[in-house]
Amino acid sequence: MSEPDILVHHEAGVTTITFNRVDKKNSFTEAMYGAMAEVLNAAAEEASVRCVVFQGDVTVFSAGNDIGDFLRQGGETQPAPFTDRAVWRFLNAIATFPKPLVAAVCGPAVGVGTTLLLHCDLVYAGDNAAFALPFVNLGLCPEAASSLLLPKMLGMHRAAEALMLGEPFMAEAALEVGLVNRVVPPTECNAVAQAQARKLAAKPLSALMQTKRLMKGAQTQEVLARMQEEAGAFSRLMRSPAAKEAFSAFMQKRKPDFSGM
Repeated sequence: MSEPDILVHHEAGVTTITFNRVDKKNSFTEAMYGAMAEVLNAAAEEASVRCVVFQGDVTVFSAGNDIGDFLRQGGETQPAPFTDRAVWRFLNAIATFPKPLVAAVCGPAVGVGTTLLLHCDLVYAGDNAAFALPFVNLGLCPEAASSLLLPKMLGMHRAAEALMLGEPFMAEAALEVGLVNRVVPPTECNAVAQAQARKLAAKPLSALMQTKRLMKGAQTQEVLARMQEEAGAFSRLMRSPAAKEAFSAFMQKRKPDFSGM
């Protein structure tokens, strides 16, 4: 029997969500989004859970959406509204999660593999980490409130470079702009994140939750509003000629032709 695509482990107050689809570069399916949303919603309510960790493999964090599954779930010609999909439940869960979120990132972190990190409180990266936000290259727009959070974190020009060009940037650049807390050898990354998570789990949960709430302040409502706005634009762009050409080219392993679009 094959292992599930998401592994969930609970120990010492820490819930660890491990992406376990390495043969597909840990690309996310709708089922995976649904499973992760359920874990996060349960962890938010469970008193024994004090911290949640996201981690992948030493070679890859996540290649983002599984494009084939993404198209099958929504339909290539008439995609379901973004807000009807499990990915929306997942994005809402991470944006509103009241307890500490920690991530260990090694290898590629593409699309949502990067944007989910914007909602984490601590992020540790292997020196092989590579972050990329290729939404425009797929004829789409950003999600997970990254159009709001990235300019605040990186500054407008660096955010434009990341979101408009969609070119990868490496771990040291991510450290420089504050996307990650520390860069370590890939073989040590998960252990470092786990150690930090256990430090958090040993602290008073009420104090941690209030500190997180105060740091976010009114931004949470702004984030949710921006996510809703992005979702509307995303759904419209999914039906555009550019997105159809981008996805067709991806599936056919060719360069897309956006001339005239």
